Amino acid sequence: MVWFGLEAEEYDRKYADKVLINRIIPYFKPYRKEMLYVIITLTLSSVLNSMIPILISNLIDRINNSENFLVQIILIIIIFLFNIISWVLNWIQQRNSATVVANIAYDLQKNASDAVLKQNLAFFDRNAVGKVVSRVNSDTKSFKDMGGLFMQSVSSFLVVIIVFIPMLIISPFLTLILALMIPFIFLTALSFRKSARKKTLLGQRSTAQVNNFTRETMMGIQIAKVFRQEQKLYDQFNKINRQSYKVNLERGILLNILFPILMLIQSVTVALLIYVGGGRVISGFLSVGDFYLFLQNLWLLFFPLFSVASFWPQFQSGLSALERIFSLIDAPKTIIQNDDRKIEIRKGLIEIEDLDFQYYDNTKVYEKFSLKIDSGESIAIVGHTGAGKSTLAKILGRFYEFQNGSIRIDGLNIRDLNLDHYRSQIAFVPQTPFIWADTLENNIKYGRPSATREDVINVLESAGGADWVDDLPDGIQTNVKEKGKILSMGQKQLVAFARILLEDPRILILDEATASVDPFTEIRIQDALEKTLKNRTSIIIAHRLWTVRRVDRIIVLDHGRIVEQGNHHQLLKQKGYYARLYNKYFRHQSFEYVQSLKDV
Repeated sequence: MVWFGLEAEEYDRKYADKVLINRIIPYFKPYRKEMLYVIITLTLSSVLNSMIPILISNLIDRINNSENFLVQIILIIIIFLFNIISWVLNWIQQRNSATVVANIAYDLQKNASDAVLKQNLAFFDRNAVGKVVSRVNSDTKSFKDMGGLFMQSVSSFLVVIIVFIPMLIISPFLTLILALMIPFIFLTALSFRKSARKKTLLGQRSTAQVNNFTRETMMGIQIAKVFRQEQKLYDQFNKINRQSYKVNLERGILLNILFPILMLIQSVTVALLIYVGGGRVISGFLSVGDFYLFLQNLWLLFFPLFSVASFWPQFQSGLSALERIFSLIDAPKTIIQNDDRKIEIRKGLIEIEDLDFQYYDNTKVYEKFSLKIDSGESIAIVGHTGAGKSTLAKILGRFYEFQNGSIRIDGLNIRDLNLDHYRSQIAFVPQTPFIWADTLENNIKYGRPSATREDVINVLESAGGADWVDDLPDGIQTNVKEKGKILSMGQKQLVAFARILLEDPRILILDEATASVDPFTEIRIQDALEKTLKNRTSIIIAHRLWTVRRVDRIIVLDHGRIVEQGNHHQLLKQKGYYARLYNKYFRHQSFEYVQSLKDV
């Protein structure tokens, strides 16, 4: 059957089982003490469980022969105590097993999250966020479930060995018959391995697809309601969810059909052993008690034997989860670091030379692009949509890697500078501000958690005033909810601007930071911005006339090329590309234009 949307991601890899096991073993090492407790309790519990049938067999023989009643009572008490001790040992083993497996899953989640956070924005452009989240959350949980299976298989292996020895002592002949049947059990189980891996991998991808679609639906629910598309979303979800159901149903049927087949082999084996063993009891080669003991051990043997035999097919679920997790962890990092120097940016001189950049889909933005921005200079970048304005801001922030050329800050290649330290000195305000589901104060302190409340109030005042904060339910301590739901767009922009001012950067990059705010909020930001631009290298992606009039220089871009540059009045006099942009986008914002309308 052909499934839609379940293809491998670009960073997916295929790992051999041996490679995955070698990769996961180091995760167990920090928990050696807990593992030792598990092994000790497993061994003791297995010994006790194997001794209980021997004691019961001895008790049956004594009752059959009407031997010492006191000894029979003592045997009953010992059997009872052995069961109690076995229960306690099992509790200790289960507790430590659960601790080990939970800790390993936690470590895997940490490593996967760390790997994702170290990717640049190009990775998130190419890969659906919901599917990445599914690997971090759902796949680590899948491995956690299989971790429990692994601990159970270790326990089962010990039980098989301990139980097999007394069976060999009781009747070597019957044990030989049993041994001849065991390979059929393992061969049957192993024949499911490849199919189980394939079906499990498809099941995990389909779950990731459902998670991703659900996330996207919730993100766009307002648009869906505006255009009355709830039914369409439901139908799309139902289609994806139905496919996930079918894929996981096939996987479940495949894994669950294994045990009925193993039970069939078990029934044949038991029937054969009862037939042969019964004949040896009648012939006097085997006592009733010993035959009972052999059968008891046989029943004790089958469950752990099946657990060991079916471990590899069932463990494919865990291995496929590991394959997806390690693929994410091993996804190539495109951030290029030549050195790791922590140097303070003092001047803010920016030199871009022969820059080549294209997005992952081979869309070229810059080719042999060069630009020099002097220390403390403020520039505005203008141009039509797709000219490369926002891309330049993101490249300077090192959110994307350029292919060729160089960018130097104060004469130093940005790839030689420690990334975190570099970004701490360059402030970037994106087009759409992101607000966390936290207090207003913590949102502003996001880049500098050590800041005091007084610092926060001061930057709010600098960002256009803090009077609006008093209108919030709990003032500065108000939880602004997911994505700042209780704030207006203008208030969100003020928060984003205050957040930047608190870090006091040497270089400021504003990507159309006032494009989506109301005029009153814009005036507030303009007052703060005018003070902030002084003695600070600033790059502003401009959509407002106020901005282009007050900067030192305007850079006019067209398809990744600088077509004009100069100040506002110089460029208007040239009556070129900028003048046409001005008449189309900026002129209606001017006082002269408003006056001309009054005169009409």
